[in-house]
Amino acid sequence: MIPRRASLTSVSSPFAPATFAPGLLIGAPRSGSGKTTITLGLQRALMKRGLIVRGLKCGPDYIDPAFHAAATGQPSVNLDTFAMPDELLTGFAQDAAQHSDLIIAEGSMGLFDGVKGVQGRTGASADIAALFGWPVVLVIDVSGQAQSAAAVALGCMNFDPRIKVAGVILNKVASERHRRLVADGMESIGLPVFGALPREASLILPERHLGLVQAAETAGLHARLDALGDALAAAVDLDALIASAASTRLMPSTGLQHALPPPGQRIAIARDEAFSFVYAHVEAGWRAQGASLFAFSPLADEAPPSDCDVCWLPGGYPELHAGKLAACAHFRDSMRAFAGTRPVHGECGGYMVLGDSLEDAEGINHAMLGLLPVATSFAKRKLNLGYRVARLQAKSLFGDSDTKLIGHEFHYASLLSPAPAEAQTLAHCTDAEGRDLGPAGHRQGFVSGTFFHAIARDES
Repeated sequence: MIPRRASLTSVSSPFAPATFAPGLLIGAPRSGSGKTTITLGLQRALMKRGLIVRGLKCGPDYIDPAFHAAATGQPSVNLDTFAMPDELLTGFAQDAAQHSDLIIAEGSMGLFDGVKGVQGRTGASADIAALFGWPVVLVIDVSGQAQSAAAVALGCMNFDPRIKVAGVILNKVASERHRRLVADGMESIGLPVFGALPREASLILPERHLGLVQAAETAGLHARLDALGDALAAAVDLDALIASAASTRLMPSTGLQHALPPPGQRIAIARDEAFSFVYAHVEAGWRAQGASLFAFSPLADEAPPSDCDVCWLPGGYPELHAGKLAACAHFRDSMRAFAGTRPVHGECGGYMVLGDSLEDAEGINHAMLGLLPVATSFAKRKLNLGYRVARLQAKSLFGDSDTKLIGHEFHYASLLSPAPAEAQTLAHCTDAEGRDLGPAGHRQGFVSGTFFHAIARDES
């Protein structure tokens, strides 16, 4: 058994009390290296050793935190240096460090990949490692290379002087000879190899077009996580990995701020396989501000609870369930009745369902709720990806007119036709570099919707 927090933590920061847990950030030179698989395996293996482990996810990914929570039994939220103010970032990191023995944060994309902007505010995983003082454990997919992998690692070690690369975990190792050759290269640059994993298809989690299949939908999830944990425990020197963790460095904070105001006090929120993309920090913030959330399932033809004062349709995969949603008459009629007297908002997939129609991958059109003048298509795919800086054009559930929101958009759906002239725009958007993207979303009566997911309000 690894000793608990007292011996895990050695805090030197003038900002952090000695009860705060240390952390590591699992990063990679590029997407597709195996960060999520290895992060989950490490979290599970360390949890099975008796540690309280907290996961955190860099960037605007709303899928991976649910897997972290399943792997550790503890909540996980996003940390995003582009979208979130310092107070919010510090509050989330402080909460994790106060209530765990060890933080295992997961990067997004490549370690240094972010938007063009001021250093430390680019959304890159390296920003988070630098901000909180967490050493980086590099995951490198070594398929098709041997000693040359060390040149990639050396580049990561030297590219940004703000961060420290503590060591490397090799992924997709073909043989013992292959491992020795790669390790020889790492030794030549003085970088410890914490472990190596073989090419093993059974360790890969199922995916679909927006990333991993949702945690709640993954068959046998805990058995899969146990297998990942066992594989990482066998392949990685966990003691050396733990020893490389460093104190969580925190800026002075007045306490946890909340990303968004609650849209109401009693919030009906759609939650099933078609509606599942909600940032954990947003829901937690609503509850902390006194709101109550009541889940209902459109796919089960359920109505939003009648005693709620607002209804929220999150993103998800309505394009995979369009026919079934179109046949849910009770859901359709109750939503129309609700929207006649109380606010309703939809994000991404929820926005599509609030529209007139949704064309599925086979080109079949399905009638949706008809509450916004929007027709969307999944057959005519177009990747829409990136941060959105939005200014509200009128008072809404997010705040008064001219309120500034930071959000993120990631979908393949396209609008089939422009909205009629009488439709009102919800917001005006730019991208992360300030390029004008024009009007975004719609509002009509009590109903509003956008393709972007709001992450936080910008109070600057």
